[in-house]
Amino acid sequence: MAYRAHSVDRGEAPGLKDYYKNYFPIGVAVSPRALHTDEAGLVIRQFNSITPENAMKMGVIHPEEQRYNWRDADSIAAFAHSNGMKLRGHTLVWHNQAPWWIFKDANGQQVSKEVLLQRLKEHITTVVKRYKGSVYAWDVANEVISDRKDELYRNSLWYQICGEEYIEKAFQWAHEADPDALLFYNDYNEISAVKRGKIIRMLKGLISKGVPVHGVGLQAHWAVNEPSAEQLDNTLADFAKLGLKIQVTELDVSVYRKEHEMRGWQAGDSATDFTAAKEQQQMEQYRRCFDAFRKYRGVITGVTFWNISDRYSWLDNFPVRGRKDYPLLFDKTLQPKKAFWEVVKFEGR
Repeated sequence: MAYRAHSVDRGEAPGLKDYYKNYFPIGVAVSPRALHTDEAGLVIRQFNSITPENAMKMGVIHPEEQRYNWRDADSIAAFAHSNGMKLRGHTLVWHNQAPWWIFKDANGQQVSKEVLLQRLKEHITTVVKRYKGSVYAWDVANEVISDRKDELYRNSLWYQICGEEYIEKAFQWAHEADPDALLFYNDYNEISAVKRGKIIRMLKGLISKGVPVHGVGLQAHWAVNEPSAEQLDNTLADFAKLGLKIQVTELDVSVYRKEHEMRGWQAGDSATDFTAAKEQQQMEQYRRCFDAFRKYRGVITGVTFWNISDRYSWLDNFPVRGRKDYPLLFDKTLQPKKAFWEVVKFEGR
């Protein structure tokens, strides 16, 4: 599908990508719809890498066994190409947003391991080959590590049917489909020492088996109260020891204290405005984060924000239904917030 590129005055003030040109690409997660609004101009000015927020997830791109929905993913790929931007693929196998047909046979019964692995192979091969030469890096396996302290792998249907083999196979098949693409394992709550230890244990196992995994993606869905500077430094130092590339793949900083479970509205949730106190805390946290990212520039090969501006964030209504969040560097009018200037104000640009 033809896609008309948005023009931009290249003489404008520098964007995030320009401030960090000597460090790493700066990316953003986008929807096809946003790229037809005034946010498109902001994306072009500020970023040099994009990730489809949902358009390449299995349930969206492969809703039925014999049908692929390429329109949205193709439009994002065309936008990236037209504007000389890097494109990250997200994501090839995940327990969420997986279509139910992939786990069921014609009678509605759960399929065998052999059938499920064959379906996964066909999906990965088809998708990765279509975007070969366009997608430079894939989040291959997403969130396969359990949050339970006594459990290594998430007890998803993928794991119940295939065991851990599906993870290795996903990387193998993605590499076969595009040997030049960088392949990442992607997960959240990586700042938890327990969760991080399990992620590292799994990655060491994959590396020891010669599985083609090239990097680890740290989702970085953080908040004003976490991580601390020490916690973040420990996290990056631990992952750096693996010898893999590190990318921050889904960065945002909630203006509320971190909560991990969905819940309803409570009396204390009434103060939901973006207050001066919240603004100050967010500024300080973003400064801490980017201080650490620059310190680890030798292993960090990309930083991607999860959504464009405070107009819309996946954190709106999560974890608290009905609550608006303000987790990004640009406000609802697309103007840079004070946190933006904390991110770009550093020595050595």
